[in-house]
Amino acid sequence: MKIHEYQAKHLLKSCNVKICEGFPAFTPEEAREVAARLPGNKWVVKAQIHAGGRGKAGGVKMATSLEDVQAHAQDILGKTLMTPQTGPEGKVVKRLYIESASTPKHEYYFAMLVDRATQKIKAIVSQDGGVDIEDVAAKNPSAIHEVEIDPAVGFQAFHGRKLAQYLGYRGKKMLHVSRFFPGIYQAFRQYDASMIEINPLIENEDGDILALDAKMTFDENALFRHSQDILPLRDKDEEDPTEQEAAQHDLNYVKLNGSIGCLVNGAGLAMATMDLIKLYGEEPANFLDVGGGATKERVAEAFKLILKDTHVKAILVNIFGGIMRCDVIAEGIVAAAKEIKMHVPLVVRLAGTNRDQGRDILQHADVTVQVANDLEHAAKLVTQAAREDV
Repeated sequence: MKIHEYQAKHLLKSCNVKICEGFPAFTPEEAREVAARLPGNKWVVKAQIHAGGRGKAGGVKMATSLEDVQAHAQDILGKTLMTPQTGPEGKVVKRLYIESASTPKHEYYFAMLVDRATQKIKAIVSQDGGVDIEDVAAKNPSAIHEVEIDPAVGFQAFHGRKLAQYLGYRGKKMLHVSRFFPGIYQAFRQYDASMIEINPLIENEDGDILALDAKMTFDENALFRHSQDILPLRDKDEEDPTEQEAAQHDLNYVKLNGSIGCLVNGAGLAMATMDLIKLYGEEPANFLDVGGGATKERVAEAFKLILKDTHVKAILVNIFGGIMRCDVIAEGIVAAAKEIKMHVPLVVRLAGTNRDQGRDILQHADVTVQVANDLEHAAKLVTQAAREDV
C-alpha cells in the first residue's frame, strides 16, 4: 500500500523526523489559504499522486506570492501527469501539498527498505540526491552506500554515524547529522513500512537536515494492525481499479504488460508459470493467484478480470490440485467460458487431485480449450496461440 507525500511526512514528523512544514489542499482557494498560514514568502505547490517524476511532468511549481500559489494550484489540479512511473495513461491530480520553500545547501538520497535476502533492514544513501537513483546506480554505482540493520538489535548510534560519514560529514557535524536517522527507523518499524524513500534529503542554509520529499509503502500483510493510523490514508483513486475488484473476490491480481493472461493457484506456481512464458519468448499479462480454495464463481470472476485487459491474446490456466480439486476448477472454467463468451485461445494444464476427472470435463465440454499434458507443453501451446492471434 502506498500513501501520498504529505501523509508520509506527517507520519515521519510523528517520529521526530524534521520535514518542511506544509498542508494538503484540495482546491485553489484552499491552497492559497494554507499557504498564508506557513512561514516565509516562498512556497512550493506539489501535485500529490502515487508516482515519482512529478517535477519533470509539471507537477511541482514555485510560488513567490499567494496569487501565484492559487494560480499554480488551479493549473495543476485536474491535470493528468505522465511520468515514467505512471505509464502513458498518466494520473489525474486531485490533491496538492503546499509547503514552505527551502534553499538546499546540499541534496542527498536516502531510502530504507526490507532486504529479504538477508532478512534485515537496509538503509541506502548517496551524495547524488534529487535525481533518479536508477541513473546513479547505472552510471556511478560506487556513489551508493548501504548500511544493514538487524531488526533483532535495532538502529544503533554507529548506524547513524556510518550513514553521516557516507554523506561526507566528519567530526561534530557528523554527530549532528547522525541524529536524523533514528526517527526514520522508528517510523519504519512502528508503521510496518516496506520502504521509505527521501529524495532529496537536504541540508538547508541553517545546517539542518530535512526531508524535502517522502514516499512510504507498507506491508499489506500487516495492515490489520493499522486500522486506525494507516488504512484510513488509502487513496483508492490512485490504485488500479482492476486490482481493487480482484481484492473484493479474494483474488491476488497484479496487472503486467504482456499478452498472455495467467490464472494459477499459488504464488510460487504463478511465478514459475510466468518465468516459463518468458522462456518461450512471450510476456505475461498479469499475476493472478486464485488461492487454494477457489470456487467456480471465483474462477469466473478471475476470467472476467483477465479479459478486461485488451492486450490479452491467450490465457493459460495452470492448476495444481491439492485442497482445490481439478474437477471443480474444470467445471468453473467451463461455466466461465460459456458465461463470458471466451474470445481468446484458452490453454489449461491440470495436475494433482482429480486431474483425470478435470481433464475429462474439459475435453467433453462444449467450449474451445486446449488441454496440456504438462506445464512445458502448456507454455508452448499458449505462446503459439498468442502469436497466431496477432
